Amino acid sequence: MITVHSIHKHNQNDAVAITIGTFDGVHIGHRKILERVINHAKESGLKSAVLTFFPHPRMVLQKDADIKLLNTIEEKNAILKEMGLDILVIHPFTKDFSRLSATEFVRDLLVNKLKSKKIIIGYDHRFGRNRNANITDLIAFGNTFDFEVEEIPAQEIDDVSVSSTKIRKALEDGDIETANNYLGYAYMLNGTIQKGKALGRQINFPTANIIIAEAYKLIPKNGSYVVKSSINGKTVHGMMNIGFNPTVNGQEKTIEVHYFDYEGDLYGQKIQVDLLARLRDEKKFDSVDDLKNQLAKDKEKSLQFISR
Repeated sequence: MITVHSIHKHNQNDAVAITIGTFDGVHIGHRKILERVINHAKESGLKSAVLTFFPHPRMVLQKDADIKLLNTIEEKNAILKEMGLDILVIHPFTKDFSRLSATEFVRDLLVNKLKSKKIIIGYDHRFGRNRNANITDLIAFGNTFDFEVEEIPAQEIDDVSVSSTKIRKALEDGDIETANNYLGYAYMLNGTIQKGKALGRQINFPTANIIIAEAYKLIPKNGSYVVKSSINGKTVHGMMNIGFNPTVNGQEKTIEVHYFDYEGDLYGQKIQVDLLARLRDEKKFDSVDDLKNQLAKDKEKSLQFISR
């Protein structure tokens, strides 16, 4: 898959079947559109393409909207590559870009720059300045600039009843099961392992302290989760705590993973943690011994979940 970080850096001459959107989470609703694009491209001798934007338009147009995203750019890139997409164009979203007229957007960017011959979009897609153009306008542009438009009907998308907003809400509520069902994969956190205070090691539950660089990445509700990672090509399960470690008077929010049946130095490594299930809310225990006893129960519960 070719990834370019601006429409203006796209220099391919191949005609494309394309869809347009933020696709945050690349959830099961998004996949209906994306799979249609990929399959049509293969059948028609075109390249499959996605035009997406970063920052998220709401970050730019609604400055007070502190929106957190389900995917980092790298995560979205990896998911789309795995799906078999040919071209991913990540265009910088700015206020100037948002002021492009519908004609400028279609003629100058979709047609002249991206070589679009087929555009596949959801029934409610709007575009252009003030989002004032719709599917009817796009079909008219297609007649003028010689490209086809395929609309994914409302019923087909609404049958899935999924939205990125619903998934964000589920994660903020700690409902990892619903979030994962809507995503079609386990919600992931990607970060670099750094040295922490080594408090877990003192109670025989050593943890990897994960630092996530992207401030916009949505971190699920504080608490304990069953997780898995791929370490040196091997799947390793564990349990993760998100929160402040109140039992030991922690002052900063941390993300810490205790891996089962793994020994080795992970410091400095980049790692992906997939969240499989939620164990419990974070709690302040009366003593470190009480915390240790609870962690043993959490581990037993985690192992039961994994062995199902």
